[in-house]
Amino acid sequence: MVAIPVLVAADLQDALLTSLHDLHRLQGLLDHAAGNLIQRFGDADAALSRDVVDAHPELEALRDALRNAITELQFHDMAVQLITHTGKVLQACSSRLSVEAMGSDDGEEAAVIEIVPPEKPNPVTQSEMDAGSIELF
Repeated sequence: MVAIPVLVAADLQDALLTSLHDLHRLQGLLDHAAGNLIQRFGDADAALSRDVVDAHPELEALRDALRNAITELQFHDMAVQLITHTGKVLQACSSRLSVEAMGSDDGEEAAVIEIVPPEKPNPVTQSEMDAGSIELF
């Protein structure tokens, strides 16, 4: 066992909680951007109605590209899963650090999540859009 000063533990806990807050902000930004992209792609797809594409067959490729771009927004889902997973790990580390360094109030220790390495430590194994897998929670 290694003893660390309470102030060091408090600074580490603050850094973990700040990182957790930043991840939540990042998730909000991603949600906003993904929502805007889906809306804009939908608007563009609607502008390429069947009548327009029938009149201009060369636009069929553009319509297909827009539909594929919408599918590519699965990146948002992968990013949110990774942010959620990382947030849970950071929260558990912060709670554990708090209890270990500063003790716990009555009944508080039961609420602390044990930091156990998950079977798969990363829910998103995809590193690019063309390959990988996603583990659903």
